[in-house]
Amino acid sequence: MEKSSLEKLTRLIRYYILTMTTRAGSGHPTSSLSGVELMTTLFFRYLRFDITNPKHAGNDRVIFSKGHASPLYYALYAAAGAISEKELEGYRTFGSVLEGHPTERFKYTEAATGSLGQGLAIGLGEALALKLQEGTKVPRVFVLCGDGELAEGSVWEAAAAASFRKADNLILIADINRLGQSDPTMYGHDIDVYAKRFESFGWRVITVSNGNNLTEVDAAFDRAFAKATAGKPTVILARTIKGCGVSFLEDADGWHGKPLSTVELSRALAELGDVDTKFVGKTLKPLSVTVKHVLDLSGVPKPSYGPEKPVATRKAFGNALARLGAFVKHMVVLDGDVKNSTYTEFFGVKFPERFFETYIAEQTMVGVASGFSARGFHPVVSSFACFLSRAADQFRMAAFSGATMLVNGSHAGVSIGADGPSQMGLEDLSLFRAVHGSAVLYPADAYSTEVLVEESLKKGGIVYIRTSRPETPILYSAKDKFPIGGSKIHEAGRKEVVTVVAAGITLFEALKAQKQMGGEGVGVRVIDAYSVKPIDQQTLEKAAKETKAIIVVEDHYPEGGLGEAVKSALTNGSKTPIIHLAVTKTPRSGKPAELLAYEEIDSNAIVTAIKQALH
Repeated sequence: MEKSSLEKLTRLIRYYILTMTTRAGSGHPTSSLSGVELMTTLFFRYLRFDITNPKHAGNDRVIFSKGHASPLYYALYAAAGAISEKELEGYRTFGSVLEGHPTERFKYTEAATGSLGQGLAIGLGEALALKLQEGTKVPRVFVLCGDGELAEGSVWEAAAAASFRKADNLILIADINRLGQSDPTMYGHDIDVYAKRFESFGWRVITVSNGNNLTEVDAAFDRAFAKATAGKPTVILARTIKGCGVSFLEDADGWHGKPLSTVELSRALAELGDVDTKFVGKTLKPLSVTVKHVLDLSGVPKPSYGPEKPVATRKAFGNALARLGAFVKHMVVLDGDVKNSTYTEFFGVKFPERFFETYIAEQTMVGVASGFSARGFHPVVSSFACFLSRAADQFRMAAFSGATMLVNGSHAGVSIGADGPSQMGLEDLSLFRAVHGSAVLYPADAYSTEVLVEESLKKGGIVYIRTSRPETPILYSAKDKFPIGGSKIHEAGRKEVVTVVAAGITLFEALKAQKQMGGEGVGVRVIDAYSVKPIDQQTLEKAAKETKAIIVVEDHYPEGGLGEAVKSALTNGSKTPIIHLAVTKTPRSGKPAELLAYEEIDSNAIVTAIKQALH
């Protein structure tokens, strides 16, 4: 597209930005105005994208890590003819898909953004995913970020990972407009600082002294694609002016997140000059690429464990991935430098091209997984449960993106033993129960773990499986089914007067207590609540009606775990008392049995609670 046409499009896009935010009474017009020349040039001179088919496998991908610049984001698609000016008028209203920050409700959105610092990792995931597709050329991924979010450590985690992975189809566009929300950014317009940093991270750096000049911007993109960049991601660092195009907004403090009044809008539009709202920009044709993701577990071999040898559920998780990998060919596994503890190395040995070591960078690991999910892959994320809390925001945002992700948190609870409290995941059930639309599973033995991995792959969405470090006995076999939302009942063989609800490690303590109480003539029903979310409400309500008390025992803090899940399920009129045993003391190093006893969640504590409930 010629420069004169690009100039017409920049005026049109600025018009859309200003009018939609004034109509909405909110939004970030100045943050959008600074990036107009950058993104207009990209969209209408270099982007290979079928605007009628956003799911086309050969499309280049665009991610606005700078999600508050959504007015620019939507204006670009309006200028490309994908949405109408009438639709822009619904910006930020309840019935519109044009939300304040991009979400997956808008069909062109790759991932929900707005929590700054996440887009680069997602873009890296998409770039790696595109390299796994079949085609003579690889589509590119463009990520727009602002200079404010370059203070986020997650950006530099991702930058290091992109360089290490030689993601040469990843292009970061940094809109260096100097002004943040409340203050100037850390380095203002000094793009040399950012250039040195990216160079030190192994990136190819292209600087633009005036990112609001179409000629300079075009030269930067031309340079990015004209020369071979094999093995290196590229960053275009462009010095821009916040509020560019409107004199009283340009480089002016106090305008972040502030729309213009109707009077101010009139002044601004007068400065823009003639705007042709009928003019439509064209993107380039996408590449010829094919991709086929099919989930077919019909011929998969079943797990097999003899009852004679205990197996840790963390190891069973690794066994399941290796067993299923040949049948779920769009499954990729990401590790955080713990593959020899979580046993994801089993998958890595068999399917090295689909195994990605992200090292000790959990935020990047989850962001990359979101990128893989956006391109139709089924990512598996695995680390110690405690370390996953570092990526809580990434999981939160992945849910808004509609991501599919199987997450394994191993070494959970005080039962890990001597490593001590820093290694004990005691908040993880709470974290993942709070993730919108998630499922949370906590299997007790190897067989149920493997079956639940299969069920998770069938379900999709974000599924968290909590696995344990100690080896545990085999309780189940091929005759047992484990639907998500179900539970398993272990009957006492006599009239049951108390129910104990447990999962994972504490299930075995509950079964010990059941056996001891049986020897004293007291029947105890034990429920294996392997599905913490959704929980088996029907089974719990039945137990509440048929027994005198319910005792919940878990290797987790009281807040947000299994106990609260049970209590929530029994709020509708149940008067059955609920006794909750959980980790309430500051844990310490020790043997697993010592720690379970110290926290009063072992079989002896359960027996004491049963006796108290009956008197």
